[in-house]
Amino acid sequence: MRFFEQILVSYGWEGLALAGMLLLMFGVQLYYYIFVYGRISGYKNNRRRVTLEQEPPVSVIVPLFSEDYSFVEERLPLILAQAYPDFEVVIVYVGHDTDFYEDLMRLKQSFPQITTTKILLDPRFPISRKMALNVGIKSAHYEHLIFTSADAVPQTDRWLSLMAKGFMRGEIVVGYCGIEPRKGLANYLMRTWRMMHSAEWIARAVRNRPYRGTLHNLGFTKRLYFGVNGFDHLNMNIGEDDLFMQRIMTRENVSVILSPRATLREKTWGGLGWWMSQLRYYGSSFRYYPREVKSYVRWEVGSRSLFFLMALCALAVMPLEYKLGTALLVLIRYVVVVFGVRRLARRLGESGIGLRYFMYDLLSPLWTAILGVMLLRRDERVWR
Repeated sequence: MRFFEQILVSYGWEGLALAGMLLLMFGVQLYYYIFVYGRISGYKNNRRRVTLEQEPPVSVIVPLFSEDYSFVEERLPLILAQAYPDFEVVIVYVGHDTDFYEDLMRLKQSFPQITTTKILLDPRFPISRKMALNVGIKSAHYEHLIFTSADAVPQTDRWLSLMAKGFMRGEIVVGYCGIEPRKGLANYLMRTWRMMHSAEWIARAVRNRPYRGTLHNLGFTKRLYFGVNGFDHLNMNIGEDDLFMQRIMTRENVSVILSPRATLREKTWGGLGWWMSQLRYYGSSFRYYPREVKSYVRWEVGSRSLFFLMALCALAVMPLEYKLGTALLVLIRYVVVVFGVRRLARRLGESGIGLRYFMYDLLSPLWTAILGVMLLRRDERVWR
């Protein structure tokens, strides 16, 4: 009791309250990076119950919204070269260029596993990705479907076989897609943002509490799709990888594929301005997430922001021994975070993340706040 009184005299109620909140936020941060994200590194999908005796034939569905010859010449060959014996690639071309569509049709002469269909682009009636995927699903010959985008690049020829193997343990398969590595700070921040925000839903999925996937690397069965009468939120151009997935995901039917060999890389088409525009566009669906999921996502960045702010306050105004204790907490947290992030990056096939992570660690709360302000304004691209 006397010790407590001495502490109270030395630091006051304000100092005790600051210390209590600092320790609480420190504990929340350790919980996320040790017990939440830490489960990803040790996850093994083969522990799940087998529901199929062997890997099924699969249809890979790719919507194509432009006359993208770089996709045809560079990225499509990497899909066709996958080391998997029984698959087709369904290309859904949305456009009005007859010559380009004929070029796509001619590919079937050399690659019989290609199926191409066309949706005529009419400016009066915009075609959403959901509509293109719906056409692709109906055109697919197989029950098990893998979805990717024209901007995503498989990193190995094992991607499809690993994703297809996931169907042996679930009707839904989710995998990781990172950002293509380039030089510069902007690319590093985009890559790290994608990895850490993917870690949020991956961590829930490996704990049998899934709520989304990524539109560049996921799969499900036709039975699930037609069982709920297709995509929902048809007044929105987004939501097929999160709002729709929340309807069909259960604790038992999701198979998570985590391997550098099953990783895709998304091409980027700009810098941070383009990236923020993308985050605003796809982030518009977040308001419709379940309350539990929104709290889970917000607690990490919220506790991190409060921890940094309170540590800064303690270092600025408190006595020397208080400052030393605060600095020790900051150091311990950073060591734990970097260790956890490096393990996570290794599991997802990312490289060059750990050494510069302090930049993302400090900047992302501000970045998140800016994005939150941007999301207050209605994005007309989202709505139909």
